[in-house]
Amino acid sequence: MSAAEDAEWLRWVTKQFGSIAGEDKEIDLEEFKTALQVKESFFAERFFALFDSDGSGTISLEELLKSLSLLVHGNETDKLRFLFQVYDVDGSGSIDPDELRVVLRWCLRESAIALPEERLGDLTLALFEAADKDHSGSITFEELREELESFPDVMENLTISAASWLKPPPPAERSCRPRCLTRAYWHNHRSTLAFLGGYAGLNLLLFSLAALRHAGLGGWVAVARGCGQCLNFNCALLAAVLMLRRCLTWLRATPIAKVVPLDQHVVFHQLVGYVVLALAALHTGAHVANFSRLARQDGRHALAEYLLSARPGVGGLGGTASQTGLALQGLLAAMLAFSSPCVRRSGHFEVFYWTHLSYISVWTLLILHGPHFWKWFVVPGCLFVLEKVLGLARRRAGGLRIVEVNLLPSKVTHLVIQRPQFFHYKPGDYVYLNVPAIATYEWHPFTISSAPEQQETLWLHIRALGQWTTKLYEYFQQPEPPSLEPKPLSRSLREKRCRRWAQVGVSAGPGETRRLCSTKCYIDGPYGTPTRRIFTSEHAVLIGAGIGITPFASILQSIMYRRRKQSCPSCHYSWCEDLRDEEMTLRKVDFIWVNRDQKHFEWFVSLLTKLEMEQAEQEPGGRFLEMHMYMTSALSKNDMKAIGLQMALDLLAAKEQKDSITGLRTRTQPGRPDWAKVFGKVAEEKKGKVQVFFCGSPVLAKVIRAHCEHFGFRFFKENF
Repeated sequence: MSAAEDAEWLRWVTKQFGSIAGEDKEIDLEEFKTALQVKESFFAERFFALFDSDGSGTISLEELLKSLSLLVHGNETDKLRFLFQVYDVDGSGSIDPDELRVVLRWCLRESAIALPEERLGDLTLALFEAADKDHSGSITFEELREELESFPDVMENLTISAASWLKPPPPAERSCRPRCLTRAYWHNHRSTLAFLGGYAGLNLLLFSLAALRHAGLGGWVAVARGCGQCLNFNCALLAAVLMLRRCLTWLRATPIAKVVPLDQHVVFHQLVGYVVLALAALHTGAHVANFSRLARQDGRHALAEYLLSARPGVGGLGGTASQTGLALQGLLAAMLAFSSPCVRRSGHFEVFYWTHLSYISVWTLLILHGPHFWKWFVVPGCLFVLEKVLGLARRRAGGLRIVEVNLLPSKVTHLVIQRPQFFHYKPGDYVYLNVPAIATYEWHPFTISSAPEQQETLWLHIRALGQWTTKLYEYFQQPEPPSLEPKPLSRSLREKRCRRWAQVGVSAGPGETRRLCSTKCYIDGPYGTPTRRIFTSEHAVLIGAGIGITPFASILQSIMYRRRKQSCPSCHYSWCEDLRDEEMTLRKVDFIWVNRDQKHFEWFVSLLTKLEMEQAEQEPGGRFLEMHMYMTSALSKNDMKAIGLQMALDLLAAKEQKDSITGLRTRTQPGRPDWAKVFGKVAEEKKGKVQVFFCGSPVLAKVIRAHCEHFGFRFFKENF
């Protein structure tokens, strides 16, 4: 650090010390643990003992600054010496196997990694054998340094991590101009911005034409008529166009999808909803102001009579424009209020559902209220009715059966549903699911996690996050969940399912329950998503966060089906052939799965293992499909507490050709991805135009979108 940075660092440490130490000007062990925010006490105690140079049981400001100066300003040997002392628990000057085992056990706990004692022993042995160069039965400081030098990334991170937990956070870098003014932003959002521009322009045109036509009746009347004309357009657009899922799914396969941002139809639906409410409020306010003026001029009728009594000439069927207008205002406000995320995600989805069904009342009142609304509504309204009737006929034509249920860790329900005979879908599509045993009228969207090439069944992976999904998980937790219509599976189907389990060698893992069942359900769909573009990409980057892997599970399976290994029956020559039935232009696929903890990987680890095996058979180099696993609860490699563990995991993975956390060949990376490095590597490969597909939390989506704009990658996010 420069002299100025050094002075700033000293001031920051002194200030932090004062806030932690309190009146006695000393930091004890408990205060030290709180300051470090260490999950387990082992490392806090080791660091505390090394900082407490006089053995008084407390750390003074002088002792703290002396130790930190050594870590921040010291050379590489000083930092390595500190790390060695952390591992040398008994202070003997060498590390024996028992000490190393103790330290690695606490490293695992700090990283929230659960491994059996046998695996802990394997990790200890792998690291100890590698570091004990002279086979003396203990590791000296020189031996540890020599072993660390064979891990250049660890040596590089050691400089960063030595005192990173007691350094001031770096100031946030701010761009010199807003993100929305950058060229990359406009390039990646050109279709969305063009659509918004056209939408705003059309509303302005409609308002102006209607206002000018009625300008002679007064300013308030002109404003009300202008807003009314815009409401005719927006109310027809709101649900009867933006939520026609079957029509939108069909449009995805047409050239229109390249011009119109179909992927954002839910976002536009919400936007138009806010616009409708604002226009309705302005429209009502303008009429109230006009009626107030008329009441003052008339002197015989109060404002309430204008608003609450039917009056010929006011408008609407039988002069009921005022009454229907007030009713519409109330219904729209209720729909907006109960559509907020705090209602939908707080276990009260049915409130959102039933208030949204009032759109039928809204359209009826609009036809009674506005004499010209039917002209705007007739075409989209007919399409809406046709789509609803078609969907109702399809999903009620015959109930399906959930033939198998797997209860996975972290409350994930894996449903295996019999596939309807003429049910065709694309990888990444989603369906609406209704299980009468859970809720008779509730339909919820879930991504299909099985490949279309899987003919007999559909897979859905559903995480218990809300009221309905929690009820679903608890329903199948019962020893024998009751069926609304008892209809046991046929013996042949049961035998087929059991044979499938035996063939793939699948058994219930820890925390997993697997059973056959015959619970009735209905599905509505399928509906398309942005992931339909994947097979026409050149270099696709698939990023799933947690249960967001579900669309990519379907896609990865479908990719491997399309790249099945072919063999000649005569000469037994084998080759990998791409099936380009849908103009598949993929040259490379990078799959990135970010999970919070170890258990979440168990959801799809068997599928990923199978994909890795097929990849190894088809392409020994394994360059077409590349997997990247990240576990955010694990301490990253730039944390001093995790250096030994990460070295041991790397050594054991190299020795056994599999990762100790997931069992995959792909090594699980600790911490959060460095998206700049990840996308930088993708850009260097030059496999063609890069398109990034994401499914996960909106917060992470914003981060990834910003990096995509920086690198010039197209970004698509799941929305339904």
